[in-house]
Amino acid sequence: MMNFKNLFFILVLFGTNILVAQDASATNRLIDEAKKEVGEITPKALYEMIDDDEDFILLDVREGRQKYSGGIYADEHLSISRGNLEFEVPRKIKDKNAFIVTYCLAGSRSALAAQTLKKLAYKNVTSLAGGLKAWAKANNPIETSLGVLKLHGEKK
Repeated sequence: MMNFKNLFFILVLFGTNILVAQDASATNRLIDEAKKEVGEITPKALYEMIDDDEDFILLDVREGRQKYSGGIYADEHLSISRGNLEFEVPRKIKDKNAFIVTYCLAGSRSALAAQTLKKLAYKNVTSLAGGLKAWAKANNPIETSLGVLKLHGEKK
């Protein structure tokens, strides 16, 4: 009887792992499709847009607590969490032709957010490749409550 219980337990764990792996795989496919649909901008290209004072909207889609770590500063920047995007963006961004760059911590939610914006008829939307992590790793400035900080990572 003990061997049957052990075998049953192992089969249940194995089955659960397969389901979790399939869910993660499905999620990764959705993210990859979103990235292909909206494209991605590199941290270097975004830095140059900010430095050149180009006209665009930088949209931070991170959740509340993640924003405490700081963010990317641009003349026109907004913060709308991914969970509230569909409800808030129509009243905060009226121009459907505005160039919008979304970002999050690692680049996945921002790709999904940019895809959602496209579905909401915003025409010029893209996502920051690698998110805030890639931005910081490229040694770009992060605006925090302590001021503007730079990590000593790779050069732009």
